[in-house]
Amino acid sequence: MDYLTYSKRLDYLLELIEKGQLQSPGQVAESFECSERTVRKMINDLRDKGKNITYSRKSMKYFLDK
Repeated sequence: MDYLTYSKRLDYLLELIEKGQLQSPGQVAESFECSERTVRKMINDLRDKGKNITYSRKSMKYFLDK
């Protein structure tokens, strides 16, 4: 995956998290045609960029803390 594609996917992933629509990495992995591990790495990359992303076990969703 080239940098531009990866960057666009990070933006899309962040958008899903902001809207509360990201329920599982498996869901995104299917649409991105990659592994769940790659999606989890992308979430960690967003965290490294300063985004405060948390996972709620109760609602089973990722959230962006303000």
